[in-house]
Amino acid sequence: MVQLVDNDLLALQQMRLAVQTAKEAQEKFMGYSQQQVDKIVKAVADAAFEQSGRLAQLAVDETGMGVAAHKKIKNEVGSRDVYESIKDMKTVGVIKEDHMNKVVEIAAPFGVVAAIIPTTNPTSTAFFKTLISLKTRNSIVVSPHPYAVECTHEALKVCDAAAVAAGAPEGLIQCLTLASMEATQQLMSHKDVNLIIATGGSALVKAAYSSGKPAYGVGPGNVPVYIERSAKIEKAVKDIVDSKSFDYGTICATEQAIVVDKHVVDLVTRELKKNGAYILSDEEKKIMEGVISPVPGKVNPKVVGKSPQFIAKMAGISLPEGTRLIVGMETKVGKDVPFSLEKLSPIFAMYVVDGVKHSKEVCLDLLNLGGRGHSLALHTEIDAVAREFAMEMPVSRILVNTMSSIGAVGGTTGLMPSFTLGCGTFGGNITSDNVTAKHLLNIKRMAYGTKEVQLPKHSEPVESSNDQLVSNVMNNVSASTNSNIDPALVQNLVSEIVKQLTK
Repeated sequence: MVQLVDNDLLALQQMRLAVQTAKEAQEKFMGYSQQQVDKIVKAVADAAFEQSGRLAQLAVDETGMGVAAHKKIKNEVGSRDVYESIKDMKTVGVIKEDHMNKVVEIAAPFGVVAAIIPTTNPTSTAFFKTLISLKTRNSIVVSPHPYAVECTHEALKVCDAAAVAAGAPEGLIQCLTLASMEATQQLMSHKDVNLIIATGGSALVKAAYSSGKPAYGVGPGNVPVYIERSAKIEKAVKDIVDSKSFDYGTICATEQAIVVDKHVVDLVTRELKKNGAYILSDEEKKIMEGVISPVPGKVNPKVVGKSPQFIAKMAGISLPEGTRLIVGMETKVGKDVPFSLEKLSPIFAMYVVDGVKHSKEVCLDLLNLGGRGHSLALHTEIDAVAREFAMEMPVSRILVNTMSSIGAVGGTTGLMPSFTLGCGTFGGNITSDNVTAKHLLNIKRMAYGTKEVQLPKHSEPVESSNDQLVSNVMNNVSASTNSNIDPALVQNLVSEIVKQLTK
């Protein structure tokens, strides 16, 4: 007899049990002190950091994307750097007291956090979301990408074991190992889920926002990088190539198009080649366009996170040894222009512009195509130019003279380390911040009275009817004459006069 198993039903059952378990554990966790919470968070961060290399290799083996050595760095940022950025944050009880204004701020957790994990950065994102959830006394239910279930689950097992060993209630960290879109959608709308952190494709983020739950989402990052003529060209190009080739371009803040001033294009081209860039011929570029985007407006998922050699082989193009990325010269921007799309791979478009004004036009076109609200990078020695871009471009992060991919997530800048980069209302998100622990707290405010307010005393409404007006007129007439006055006549006259006055 053949036993039929409905995987979707099993996934739904697993999800419901995971939420219930996480809810019960979180109710216990609410009673923990700041000291207890901090001990648990440190233990999880240390364990995650220690396993960064092993889990990086697991992620590459399972997803077929990226570079293990680079994913190890991302895991280290998602564990150590995230921990360092939140370790001193008060997240339990009274977190701030304003003695002058007599306002006390008290932290309260959200409850159960539903975390959606992408295939491009699975283990590092799992570490990050777990740490910020535990720091704020929330529990977490993780829904991995179907192509990254095993490595994500393994990362969370490391976190869970460390948390429990440090005194956390069992069940705080849950992972859905049965991949199902239906289970993920129902997770986001589950009555006991209090917050969603959605990192993934646009459709998934929209589903999170449509769930009826509070949600932090992200947006696509079609990041342009402008090389202004005053830039230190050698450093700028090295940063750009290093950034673009990092983990084969899988970070959403990675540069997607180089916008270079015409006065330095020859220098930039020379440095690109020196740093391992291969610039396609017109014929090769035409072939590569079909590989990048077989369907207009859609990037081929087979190129995401792949090596330049793998992608070139798909196009039948031979690359020199040591090639780190592929560059195609471009003049147009649009859904039907493959090189202008967000490619999440070591493939660059390069535009030549005439001055700052022209560069802003091209950058804006690229952002409007598919990167509004995310990030923009530029290399310049003129701070006024950087500030001009910052003032005018519809982005949440402007990275100056640094690698955009690592800088946007806080690796080479003073930004908060984060793997959930908000795009603000530019990109349809609720925040433009690098999401971190502070975004997972309810802040209660206890306010004492500090000033007295004198309210006007209550008084009876003033009668202003026609009857009162007639009565006043009758009294005045009676006082000045002995004649008999017809009250009805007076009322009619007064009514007519009032009508005329109030027209």
